[in-house]
Amino acid sequence: MRAVMYVVAALSVMGLAFWAYQENYATQQAIKDVRRLHAQIGDAHERLGMLRAEWAYLNRPDRLIDLAEINFDRLGLLPLAPEAFGNIETIVYPLPDILPITDPVDIRSVTPGGGEDPL
Repeated sequence: MRAVMYVVAALSVMGLAFWAYQENYATQQAIKDVRRLHAQIGDAHERLGMLRAEWAYLNRPDRLIDLAEINFDRLGLLPLAPEAFGNIETIVYPLPDILPITDPVDIRSVTPGGGEDPL
C-alpha cells in the first residue's frame, strides 16, 4: 500500500510541476505583452504631444490673420466685432404644432357606493 501512495504522490508532484511550468510561461508571455503595450502607449503619448504642438503652431493668431487677409477675396472673412452678435430676444422660435384629439379619454370617477361622481 505504501508503494501505491509513493507513486500517487510522485505523479501528483510531477503534475503540479508541469502545471507550474505552464503557468510560468503564460505569466512571462503576459508580462511581455504588457511591456509591449506600455511601449505603444508611450509612443502614442509622444505622437499626441507632437500633434498638439503642431496644432498650436498652426493656430497662431498672427498666422490665421495673414491667411484671412490672403484669402479675403475668396472667403470673405471679416474680423469679429461686437455688432456681429445678436440678442437672444431677437430669435423667433417656432410654436409646436397642436395635434387634434382623435381618441378622447373619459376621466369620470366611480364613487365607492357604485354611482358615478359627476364632475
